[in-house]
Order: sequence, then structure tokens, then C-alpha cells
Amino acid sequence: MDTNLIRQQTVYHALRRTAARNPQQAAIRQHDVNWTYAEFHDLCLRVAGGLIERGIQPGDRVAILSRNSNAFAVARFAISAIGAVLVPVNFMLNVQESAYIIEHSGARLLLVGDSEVEKAQQVATQCPELEQLFWLATSGDAPDGLDAFSLLAESAPLATLPAVESQEAAQIIYTSGTESAPKGAVLSHAAVLWQYGSILADAEVCSTDTLLHALPLFHCAQLDCFLGPAIQCGASSVITDDNSPGNLLALLSREKISSFFAPPTVWISLLRHPDFDRADLSALRKGYYGASIMPVEVLKEIQTRLPQLRLWNLYGQTEIAPTATILKPEDQLRKAGSAGRPVLHVETRVVDEDGNDVATGDIGEVVHRSPQLLTAYFRNPEKTAEAFTGDWFHSGDLATLDEEGYLTIVDRKKDMIKTGGENVSGREVEETIYQLPWVAEVAVIGLPHPHWVEAVAAVVVPKGEAHAQASEQAVIDFCKQRLAAFKVPKRILMAQDLPRNPSGKILKRNLRDTHAGVFSSAPE
Repeated sequence: MDTNLIRQQTVYHALRRTAARNPQQAAIRQHDVNWTYAEFHDLCLRVAGGLIERGIQPGDRVAILSRNSNAFAVARFAISAIGAVLVPVNFMLNVQESAYIIEHSGARLLLVGDSEVEKAQQVATQCPELEQLFWLATSGDAPDGLDAFSLLAESAPLATLPAVESQEAAQIIYTSGTESAPKGAVLSHAAVLWQYGSILADAEVCSTDTLLHALPLFHCAQLDCFLGPAIQCGASSVITDDNSPGNLLALLSREKISSFFAPPTVWISLLRHPDFDRADLSALRKGYYGASIMPVEVLKEIQTRLPQLRLWNLYGQTEIAPTATILKPEDQLRKAGSAGRPVLHVETRVVDEDGNDVATGDIGEVVHRSPQLLTAYFRNPEKTAEAFTGDWFHSGDLATLDEEGYLTIVDRKKDMIKTGGENVSGREVEETIYQLPWVAEVAVIGLPHPHWVEAVAAVVVPKGEAHAQASEQAVIDFCKQRLAAFKVPKRILMAQDLPRNPSGKILKRNLRDTHAGVFSSAPE
């Protein structure tokens, strides 16, 4: 008797148990695909069998380079069922960046979405360990040179699953940090499932929800905060590969979506779209955001225009699978700007350079203990040891804790602006500028300065109809009335949009590179 098999608990089992409980419940919808949990589970087992027939074994890495699709969801759980390791690749990376991740992870198989075929074929020439490419679609003819993913599903359903320990790797998610080479965070089945538990408890994802998955599934926020927990509890999921505001509003209305996650930039784009007030959003009851703080003025606007909607702010990072803290609906305005308190399975502190707790309101680094945490950075023992210094995981985020234990992120260590010997939080300046009614978006950055070493600058996107009001001096004068002199931006740079990664987070490093010479001749 294999007692380990009896107690087995992997990411795949989140689907298996739901399919056994609620086989006829709607599971996955996209376009004309509408799978019940029984159908979805059967297809996952067929693909799992096909992977084994093609030589994929427990522990092998299987990469996915694709936009969102129902086939992506199948692949996610099929890979888990056989104990292989998922390696999702950001489809916005170029050939060299994608090849680095696939080569570094040692992936043997690459599953390729429709729009990424040409890139994948170029990537394959740079990755000698990559043995096979499959076109990631559940039906149809594969492009020349690729096998169809549907061939994998022609196998008989996998009857006997390999024994997979919960502490074995479920996935390697490569971070989009600022270092020259991304780090691969190894997350076990146990870590991901503990994270599911935190989400089900604190974000209130439940079986009666219909969720829209519009943000990229290669990113752990959409994959593991929403798709995974939705599958585990038996909710219905609608998947789209088009996150344009017009398409999102149409889907939210037509599919009667009750639960939706997007970063503040996407929520803002919905509010600004001409179809917003015409869309039937009456079913939308739960809203989630992350990647950055929702500006207070936008929070107020959402509450006015969607009074039935309850909002949650999720904060975390890839390495904690990824949710560490949540700000719940009742605290959105009472604790505006806060990331909330630790979720069910996370313990969080804010510490100084010596690892001691800082005083209430003082700035320190956020550190965590949790079963959700990564096992290691793949093939990078030095960064692993550095991250776990002092028996806590060091996030790299700077924050304060208030008297009620609510966390407020000040900045990433790398994003704190140090001007003339003073520290300036870009977020504080951003919140001030957002109070101007004609400002759609703003990002505050530090730029090299010959006198101050680093100077505060703001990149501002005016609202479409408000360009006549937009001026550099108007923003500076507004800030002077509300901020200490050293916090007031020395330059306001107008822009049509801000660069973002696929999860919607503003890429401040790109802005710093673009505007690096702004103060090159400034005397003070």
C-alpha cells in the first residue's frame, strides 16, 4: 500500500477533486468552447497521457509561450498531473529573452500559442536541449513544422498517475526584475496550494463566481490567484486573450461576469472607455487589483459608478506564489494606499538593516515566513541564500506598518528616490498629482542630477479631453502647496501613455532610461 499516493495533493488534484464533486458544473469558456469540469478533467488526463507517451517524465520542464487560451488551462493541469514542471514564458519578451528562460530552465518541450509560432521557431534554434514544439490549440491543423497540441489529447486518459510529492516543484516562474538576467522562482505544489487556501479565505473566491481571466496566464497573479483557486472551489472561468477595454466591457456584460481582476491601469482604461456607462455590469460584484496602489480618486470614482462592487487589493510577489497581504473591501477608503494585512498563511514583518522590527510608522524592509514561499531560485544558490538571510524571506520592498498592522508599501528599494540626502517616496508624490482632475496617470521617478545626485521627476498622462489644462508649471505649483519642498518634482514630463509589463505594472526602469538626460545640464 502506497500511503503517499493516498495522501497525494498536487495542483492537478485541485481539478480532480472538483471534477469528482461537480462534474457537470461549467468550468472553462472561451469563444465556442464550453467545458464542464468532467470534460475539462478528461481532456487534461488525455494530454497528460500524451506527454508521457512523448517521453516527458516527472521533474521535466515543459514551457508555454502563449497568450491566454483554453488550451493553456488544459496544459497547466496536465503538466501537473504527471509531475512535470510548468515554465510559463512572457510572450512580450523578444527571441533572446525567451530563449534565455527556456535554456536556463532546461525545458524539453515548448507549447506554442497561435501568435507566437514564428518567435518559438527562432527560439528553438537557440535552445539545443529543447526537443519538441507543439502548437497550443485544442483543434485544427498545426502550422508547418509543429505538431498539434490536439495530438496529445488523442491518447487514452492517464489511468495511473505518477506519485508526486507535494514538496516537489510544480512550476518555475521567472521574475521580471531589474537585474540583467531574470531569476527562476521554484514553487512547489504545496506552496501553490497554500496560496490557493489564502485566496479562498481572504479574497472570497467561491464556487458561485464567474471569473473573467483577461490578464496573462503566464503571470502568477492571474494563474494562481484566480484560475487555480477558481478550479479548486468549482467556480466558472471565462478566458480571453484580448484585454482591450472594449472587449473586456463586452465580456463583462455578455458573460455576466461576477469577479474580475486587473491592475489599476486596466480599471482606469475601463472607466475612461465610452462604452462604460452603456455596459451592463450589474453582475459584477467582486473586483480585484494589484501590481500598484489604486489612486484614491479612482477608488472614489469606482464606488460611485459601480456601487455594487466590492474591491480587494492584493499585494505580493512571484516568490510567495504570489499573495502576501490583502486590503479588503471595508478598508479601501479607510486605509487607502495600504496593501492590507497578511493573508491566512503568511506572517509578515517590517525590519531594519539588522533584522529588527521598526517602530510603527517607520520605513523598513518587508520580510515573510510562509509555506507559500519559493523553494529556491533555480540554479542560483547565491541569490537563494541572500533572499533568506536571517531565516526570513527578504522581499526587497520598503514599507511601514501602522498601529493596526496594516502594511503600506513605500517603494521597492531600487525605486526610493534619494535627492540631496533626503528620501522621497514616489508613491506619495503620485497620490498628490492624482488629485488634479485632468491627470489620467502618473509615474514619479528619480533621475540623475548634477547637483542633487538624483532629482524627483513625474511623467504625466493627461486625460484625453484635458490637454488644454495640462502644463508642467500647474503640476509643480499644485505640489508645492501640498508637499515639502524636497519632494516637489523638478520636472513634469507629459506623455501619451506609460510603459507597462503584461500584468499592467508601470515599468519605471524604462522611464528612467528614456529620460536619463533630462537634468544633464541643470545647475540645481
